[in-house]
Amino acid sequence: MKKNIAIIMGGYSSEHHISIKSGNVVYKYLDTKKYNAYRIVITKEKWFYLDDANMEHLLQKSDFSIKINGKKVLFDCIFNAIHGTPGEDGLMQAYFELLKIPQTSCNHYEAALTFNKRDLLSALKPYGILCATSYFLNKGQKIDEEAIINKVGLPCFVKANRAGSSYGISKVHKQEDLNAAITNALKEDNQIIIESFLDGTEVSVGVITHNKEVTVLPVTEIISENDFFDFEAKYMGKSQEITPARISETQESKVKEMAKYIYKVLGLKGYSRSEFIFIGDEPYLLEVNTTPGLTEESLLPQQAKTAGITLSELFDTAIVEALR
Repeated sequence: MKKNIAIIMGGYSSEHHISIKSGNVVYKYLDTKKYNAYRIVITKEKWFYLDDANMEHLLQKSDFSIKINGKKVLFDCIFNAIHGTPGEDGLMQAYFELLKIPQTSCNHYEAALTFNKRDLLSALKPYGILCATSYFLNKGQKIDEEAIINKVGLPCFVKANRAGSSYGISKVHKQEDLNAAITNALKEDNQIIIESFLDGTEVSVGVITHNKEVTVLPVTEIISENDFFDFEAKYMGKSQEITPARISETQESKVKEMAKYIYKVLGLKGYSRSEFIFIGDEPYLLEVNTTPGLTEESLLPQQAKTAGITLSELFDTAIVEALR
């Protein structure tokens, strides 16, 4: 008997439209012989099922059910394609854990931890994970430019602490530009992380659970045409994404081992995609994404394709593992 799968997409953040694209790709490639797929759009105003005629049917939040032609439909598994809040920060995960509905993403605590860049880096430092020097700042806190520059140096990166797709990120070359970068980041989040600039090769590493095994996918090298891997570089073709990466065997071995180690240390499940920059042969962690982009052009699908895993197989394995 076919399983009912709810593909949740949308969300409350600036990444809403990117999530819709990811969710529609999952809907397109999910094996119809095994699954009945339903597109569930999550917005601040309403949660609804979007049928093939693009008609909206409101969802019942008490048990996450929908009605089609008067018949109630419940779901066997949730496929999470929401980037940003509430799908990547633990809120939806906690909700589904309470309802006891299996889901393809990691559990709520791990989602909340990885979505919070500064908490993640703080949690991983005792495990020997290398990362950039950082300075934390909250909305309303006094901005001490001298203290910031003395700690992280110039250039530096000013980032919204809980945001994705490079929203709220600026590279600052001069101290007089620091305040504007902080203001920009505060549009996305009331917590800021300011990090030292790491000058090296940037790579992205996907980790999945495939056939019951934690599997590290081929490494992607990222070369941005812009000053850094910003929104334009990610989504508007202003970058080269080379899979497999043109790195040494030593670098490849170290970064794959590190990505797998982080996945296991944090107790993740489903997909993760970790970003690193090499300083010499040593990978420095930038961040961990637990609901990475899933369009045909996104990094994780690119890596899976290089590994010989089709999109249908990639999405299927996530559901199989969630149901297991």
